[in-house]
Amino acid sequence: MRSMKNSVSLIGRIGNPAEIKKFQKDKKENKVANFSVATSYTYTNSEGEKIENTQWHRIVAWDKLADIVEKYTGKGSEIGIEGQLTHRSYEDEDGTTKYITEVIANEVLLFGGKKD
Repeated sequence: MRSMKNSVSLIGRIGNPAEIKKFQKDKKENKVANFSVATSYTYTNSEGEKIENTQWHRIVAWDKLADIVEKYTGKGSEIGIEGQLTHRSYEDEDGTTKYITEVIANEVLLFGGKKD
């Protein structure tokens, strides 16, 4: 049960190509990929109408996972993500506190072929 603590699993589609950043830390090159994944489900309401509900999730993938996301995905790619939910905050240039919820990817599963 320990591995289930703060575990998130998603299957969805990437909204836009990942934003890739490279930087040096402790004489090592690091890479991070930031992207959004949409998950959807459909249900029937009390009037018999089919309703589609879509949720957007911010994903952060580091180093080797960032390489995979960069090389093999693009807008609309179907992807599976397993990771941990994190929350952070920062102050923008106006001094307003902004809150962000993200999934830090531990594993990435690709559905379909290599991006064009």
